[in-house]
Amino acid sequence: MVTATALVLTDYGRLERREFPEPALGDDDALLRVEACGMCGSDHEVFTGRMRWPLGFVPGHETVGVIERIGPAAARRWGVAEGDRVAVSNRRACRTCARCTAGDLANCVRFGPMTSYGMVPTSVPPSLWGGYATHHYLAPESVVHRVPPSLDPVSATLFNPLAGAVTWAVEVPALRPGEVVAILGPGIRGICAAAAAKAAGAAFVLVTGAGEHDTERLATARSMGADLTVDVTRDDPVEALRSAAGRLADVVVDITAHAPAAFGQAMELAALRARVVYAGSRGDDATAVCRPDLITTRELRLTGVRGVSTSAPAQALRLLGEHRFPYERIARTVAGFDTVPDLLLTMSGDAGRRPPLHAVFSPLEGLS
Repeated sequence: MVTATALVLTDYGRLERREFPEPALGDDDALLRVEACGMCGSDHEVFTGRMRWPLGFVPGHETVGVIERIGPAAARRWGVAEGDRVAVSNRRACRTCARCTAGDLANCVRFGPMTSYGMVPTSVPPSLWGGYATHHYLAPESVVHRVPPSLDPVSATLFNPLAGAVTWAVEVPALRPGEVVAILGPGIRGICAAAAAKAAGAAFVLVTGAGEHDTERLATARSMGADLTVDVTRDDPVEALRSAAGRLADVVVDITAHAPAAFGQAMELAALRARVVYAGSRGDDATAVCRPDLITTRELRLTGVRGVSTSAPAQALRLLGEHRFPYERIARTVAGFDTVPDLLLTMSGDAGRRPPLHAVFSPLEGLS
């Protein structure tokens, strides 16, 4: 019997390596040989127990790999063949519900968060539902995207954060060429948002951070298209933007984590009739401080977002394949089976070490 190796979250803080039989396939599904899987903030939150989720699943929902086996119907639907490198969207799509038929596969009525890749229990056959593994089962409802041949698999895992950036900084605010954009938060998605906005024609991009922890990240943001970076613990971003760009922002994107003060700062940075997009996560007990009158006096359009659009992953992969920005030079840590738990603790801040900007699992890492 041929088996695949996977990490299973059996308890908070505990990943166990297990073997599962490689599944038999039909006409309509496939098996992916995993090359790399991006490690998301939600991964470490579930690992540490800060985010509660039913245990007993293979984590990982930013997967890139090579099609090892595929049924003929799946090959026709996805437009891929054995040997092709693909990126896998975390959400599946039935393609028959009202949202899917309207083109909104990312918000399929039938397949929601509980059935997302990297979240499905191993008790559901064939168990291999996540990217922290040597192989990943692709169900008939999978949404996959061909990876440009110029991209290595580790860099290609940026398709997920860059897809978020395309959705939040370009598509949702309907960014127009020549506009000024302010991005709050220099995490991997904030930095990708700078690149996405610049590629979409933004005339000026500001990225803000807070404190020494963000110094290197702000430097990376400048290499990825930001025209100005500001440490808000030292300088006033509103005055800095006015001085450098000559005006406030047409589009503001808040991608901060656990920084409720950014809510008010986003509105302070917004120009008349600006579009303000909130993608940050602050926790259920956070209290934001802001000047509500700015919403009316500046006629602001406020939009909350979650997830990515249907079209964004393909656009992200195209941007990555163009190599306009030095994505491959983004500081990252790659972990193998043995080192994933330690990297997740580092990402959570519980290990007392500075988290990497980009974290990736690879089943080949650490093998001689």
